[in-house]
Amino acid sequence: MVDMKVIGTPAVRTVDGVEKVTGTARYTADYSLPGMLWGKTLKSPYPHARIVSIDTLAAKALPGVHAVITGRDVADAGRWGRAVKDVPVIAVDKVRFVGERVAAVAAEDDDIAEEALSLIEVEYEQLPALLTPEEAMAPGAPILHPDFNDYFGFPQKMETPSNVFRQTHLERGDIEAGFGEADLVYEATYTTQRMFQGYLEPQSVLVDINADGRIHVWICSKVPYNTRDSLAYSANLPEDRFLFHHTHIGGDFGGKGNSRNTPVAYYLAKAAGRPVKIVTDYIEELGAGNPRHATKTRLKTGVKNDGTIVAHSVEYTVDSGAYAGFKPFGAIGGANQAAGPYRIPNVTIESRFVYTNTVPGGFMRAPGDPQGVFPVECHLDDIARKLGMDPAEIRRRNLVVDGDETAWGEHLEHVRAIETLEAAVEAGDYDASRPAGVGRGIAFADRGSGGGEGTTDITLKPDGSVVIGTPIFDQGTGTYTTLMQVTSEELGVPLERISIEVWDTDKLDFDSGVAGSRASRVNTVSCFLAAEEVRRLLGELAVSELGWPVESLSFAGNEVRRTDLEEAVTWEELLQRTDREITGRGHSQEGARGTNQPHITSFAAQVAEVSVDRETGEVRLLRMTTAHDIGRVINPIGHQGQINGGMIQGFGYATMEEVRMEDGRVTTLSLGDYKLPNIKDIPELRTVLLESEDGYGPYSVRGIGEGPHIPVPAAISNAIMDAVGVRIADLPLTSERVYRALQG
Repeated sequence: MVDMKVIGTPAVRTVDGVEKVTGTARYTADYSLPGMLWGKTLKSPYPHARIVSIDTLAAKALPGVHAVITGRDVADAGRWGRAVKDVPVIAVDKVRFVGERVAAVAAEDDDIAEEALSLIEVEYEQLPALLTPEEAMAPGAPILHPDFNDYFGFPQKMETPSNVFRQTHLERGDIEAGFGEADLVYEATYTTQRMFQGYLEPQSVLVDINADGRIHVWICSKVPYNTRDSLAYSANLPEDRFLFHHTHIGGDFGGKGNSRNTPVAYYLAKAAGRPVKIVTDYIEELGAGNPRHATKTRLKTGVKNDGTIVAHSVEYTVDSGAYAGFKPFGAIGGANQAAGPYRIPNVTIESRFVYTNTVPGGFMRAPGDPQGVFPVECHLDDIARKLGMDPAEIRRRNLVVDGDETAWGEHLEHVRAIETLEAAVEAGDYDASRPAGVGRGIAFADRGSGGGEGTTDITLKPDGSVVIGTPIFDQGTGTYTTLMQVTSEELGVPLERISIEVWDTDKLDFDSGVAGSRASRVNTVSCFLAAEEVRRLLGELAVSELGWPVESLSFAGNEVRRTDLEEAVTWEELLQRTDREITGRGHSQEGARGTNQPHITSFAAQVAEVSVDRETGEVRLLRMTTAHDIGRVINPIGHQGQINGGMIQGFGYATMEEVRMEDGRVTTLSLGDYKLPNIKDIPELRTVLLESEDGYGPYSVRGIGEGPHIPVPAAISNAIMDAVGVRIADLPLTSERVYRALQG
């Protein structure tokens, strides 16, 4: 690898780290404006009902209340959503899940707003509730969205009304012939649960409409431009009427891209004529948020006696909940991932996304991938055991290599799948003996970096300081530090002389924000291009001020050099001569994998070691080993932090976290009921990195934010199988499930 001074060395988060640990960082809830009101929303107690009437007179008469609105008051508003628009700002004629908003109030303080909600009387006519995809797909089931074809953003219309709003079908080879030549055909069904993203800062938004009609917004969103566009659509106003200001974000993990209260706050502010702030509590976050989707996956796989997979079919059903607008494109991935990065000649992959009368699902870390990888990685283990083969060996025999096509027909480049598997096997002591009740399980996955649009400015000042301008609202992944490292590397500036200026949304037409493991991929490119532009401008200055011939110029660190006379001047000295500053801008437009970009992914192999108590079913995770096929690491501290955090979040998904429901109502409405992993749950963690020069951009980077999270549940389930011989095919892998399986 090319030797670098700053890229690849540990860097602390000086930009936001100190503010966050000292408590001086300002989040949306910390902002107040003169005359500001507090907003709150009234929620439906029923999963499916017609709204017969709403009486708001008593609420409006309560002293301190300045606005009360219902769906009728905002009936002309555009439906809300990220890419697809199927969510009403406030329910108009019917409610489709417990927790849907039926009214909103703005009052002088939080207590008055809460009292006003209690004075609103709503009469409902309950309707049949469809609480599972099976109920929603049954013949004669009521259609939850009869106006589907009028919604904006869906790629297809429905010829026949249905609660299945999206279907995909992929077929390669001859699936029946493949099953015909198999020596073993194995079928099984796997389910995954709803999961809360686990951010600690609740969603919050502050909206202020100026006298000139300009709308100012403070919000905890890592994708402010997307949120601005969604709000503009809902408000039926041009995007340039809205100005989104930067605030710190207290975690995200995919859950804050929807900003569901933003249009409510806007319409309350419009009705009241004063600024309105809405801060949710955890009852709303857990009971009416946008959790990771529950899924059911049926797999059927045909293999030869030597472990070669010859046929594989996937039926992937996603419970979307009441709406699709809480996620980009109205869908998640996972169906292809349920076939894995394996070489399979005969494949069918089908997916169905179903409306139900449950809390709408949204995005969460690697959306869809954990739901798809869990089934196939458990399935392969069971097949290997039926063949009398080691689970690692069946993967070795079927993982793609350079020149192969994946099960869904993609030619990946620079494939190191088997090498990644071997690294995990070795580091995880996979083949070592283990005592009774202890098992080791292996699982495999891949996750590519998403594409997007990024812009960066670099400004050099005569005093030697540097300011980086960025539209990124960093939710905690360390993107600001990454930009500083690139700038330091390219311009020879110590990190302590670099600062960050975060732009509001007036600065640019658009930015993709942070999502899809793309922040480093996209923004290292735009920052590098900004540095190149700075060097070009310094060259022009050297030509005009020093009379140096342009053909003799070169750059090294913080110096502009004249190669023919071996003269040099620092850029600080050059700027001081003219008492001016210069700014270079870099813009990158990075396509998704396989568009105008290489077909590069990042492989992850993990080995989990567990102990299982046969009498109680208790599972203890003793050690997690993870191996990653990566490009170049920009910041080892941040990189390892993403790996550790992803694995522990995957552990929570695997063993304890679940948004539980009864009769359409969420019953885990606090962080006491909803268990998140804590420091006592964390096992020994081992990491192996297989670095390379194969990646994106000038530094050959690949994403790391999502990959470590994906294989964890399958690795743990496989370890339980290895320890006590029972397969738990339904997440989470609780002690109760293990106990019942052992008794059975």
